[in-house]
Amino acid sequence: MASSDLPADHTLGQRVLREHVASVYDTYIVSTLTHMAFVVVFGCIIYSQLRNLSLLFWIGGLVIADIYVFFTPRWTPLRPARESAYWARKISRMVTLVSMITAVVPWLIVPYDNLPMTSLLMAVIVGSCARAAQSLWPLKSALFGYTLPMSLGLITALAWQRDGLHLFLAAAGAAYLLLTLRAGIGQHKLLTESLMLRFENEALAARLGEQIAATERASEEKTRFLGTASHDLRQPLHAIALFGAALENELRDRPEGRNAERLMRAVNALGASLDTMLDVSRLDAGVITPTAQPVQLDALFLPLNHTFSARAEQKQLQLRVRASGLWVHSDPQLLHRMLSNLMDNALKYTARGGVTVMARERGDAVWVEVRDTGIGIAPEQSGRIFEEFYQVNNPGRDRSRGLGIGLSIVQRLSRLLGHPVQMHSRPGRGTHFRVVLPTARAQAGGLFPSFPTDAGEAQAQRRTFAPLLPGRVLLLDDELEIREAMTGLLRSHSIDAHAVADEAGAAAALQKAHGEGRPFDLLLCDYRLADGVDGLDAGLRLSQGPGEGSAEIPLLLITGETSPARLQRVRESRVPVLFKPVAAAALLQAMADLAAPKPVARPSAVDA
Repeated sequence: MASSDLPADHTLGQRVLREHVASVYDTYIVSTLTHMAFVVVFGCIIYSQLRNLSLLFWIGGLVIADIYVFFTPRWTPLRPARESAYWARKISRMVTLVSMITAVVPWLIVPYDNLPMTSLLMAVIVGSCARAAQSLWPLKSALFGYTLPMSLGLITALAWQRDGLHLFLAAAGAAYLLLTLRAGIGQHKLLTESLMLRFENEALAARLGEQIAATERASEEKTRFLGTASHDLRQPLHAIALFGAALENELRDRPEGRNAERLMRAVNALGASLDTMLDVSRLDAGVITPTAQPVQLDALFLPLNHTFSARAEQKQLQLRVRASGLWVHSDPQLLHRMLSNLMDNALKYTARGGVTVMARERGDAVWVEVRDTGIGIAPEQSGRIFEEFYQVNNPGRDRSRGLGIGLSIVQRLSRLLGHPVQMHSRPGRGTHFRVVLPTARAQAGGLFPSFPTDAGEAQAQRRTFAPLLPGRVLLLDDELEIREAMTGLLRSHSIDAHAVADEAGAAAALQKAHGEGRPFDLLLCDYRLADGVDGLDAGLRLSQGPGEGSAEIPLLLITGETSPARLQRVRESRVPVLFKPVAAAALLQAMADLAAPKPVARPSAVDA
């Protein structure tokens, strides 16, 4: 194959040339044996008519050439692509040799002026050229090497006779040769282009696969980084929250209590940011299972209105949450989180005007819409707003606008619940989010759980469960600061708290308490203990009690873990779990639930 036949890209050219060589060698054996048999039969027919001894030498020469072609080493699929040019040149030389030997026979037949033999010769050569055009056009050098010598031999032998008939036959042969070569070149070009397109598509698919794999690796690394960073941040924050809660409780009726309240607001804000990251990990881990039920939207809208009305008033915005009397079929907790994130996002990006939340019935569906008069979203940004940490017009990462995870959580919840989220926006005019929910029949009484809406309500709830708190609690945690903070908080609520650093210490404390007749009412256990000890396994072993005859001890797991695999394991264990940093109210409520004779399942404490 000539160098001009190779594509510009050398690697791609080698692959294309290899396919061309493979196509030609695919019929190598059959073609060689068929040609040898045909030469013998055709030669015998011609010799029987003309009795020219030179024909016998020609037949012998062609048979020897065919034997050489048959037995010489040939290309196989095991040959490397870099050798394709060598095998292309080799087969081109062999077919050219056969054609040059064949080119002699017209000069042995045409001078006899035997029209039937001349016609038979032309038919044979034309047929050979046609066959070559079909089998050799993948390699232009082989096509030209086979067709040109024998065709030119025939044309020149005919033209040498100089009479009208032979000149006409020579012209017809020349025209046929040109048409055959043109068709062969065209077929070669089409095949080459199709092979190049195929290999380019394969290369693009391979690169796309590599990019997808790299993206997946980056996503996994990001998840691992977030999990590790979140866990490492939660540990000291958890201790700060416990110390702060104990301090706030001690200074409640003193002037210094205001500073403690400010400290806890800052701690809770930081904890909320980490909880948002945890929500992403939990959703990606598939550890959240929705529980669909009829939900009264008005009962859902009321706590949302209470939650965001103060912020809207602070920004001098109008917040309209319109009652509808409609019911939908959804998970109330997860739907509350979806709409809460949408309202939070709307208030963040609205400086004038306001935010409207409404519900409308459309056939078998209900549209819950959150509209704002904010900055809007440009069309080129609309495809990215659901990405983690992406925020419109916030290059400086203004902390007041959050982390940029809220809409990412909305999208994940949308997929989990099967509630499509639609978005329409006009820059400078505002944004309109729509959540499409299945409608449900009205029930006798609202089925939506209540949410604390302010500090006063949370404090009132804390007073109601205070008499239900356990008397004695054993804490297993490997960090000294957390043990001190936790025992300080629990003792400020009149709970006898005992803290240990490892499973052996916990087992000894349980045994001692059992011997004294003062068993522990509750076991608090950190998930990730020192030296890689699994707190879940340790807690399950310890909760069985110190020995025969001892009662099983309720277990509450506390963790800052965000790894999807570990979160899934916690969920499968069915052990109640709280995530660091744990708010004092949530901790006390969970302890009261577990210490009560008939525990009441609270989503904030037991839903992993």
